[in-house]
Amino acid sequence: MGTMEIMAEALKLKASERYLLIDFLYQSLDKPDAEIDRVWQEEAMRRVKAYDEGRLECVSMEEAFRDL
Repeated sequence: MGTMEIMAEALKLKASERYLLIDFLYQSLDKPDAEIDRVWQEEAMRRVKAYDEGRLECVSMEEAFRDL
């Protein structure tokens, strides 16, 4: 069965069943990546060190999110 056939069959499901299918498929894509976690941890530590050494300016959360 191809992708288009699977999608056509999925559309025949009740809304609650389609929601479960969507959630299942989404969760299958959202897997932790140890390498990405390691890189972000190193970046966070660099930023903390820079802040502690006075090389990084700190702004309030309100200021940081003001332009979003």
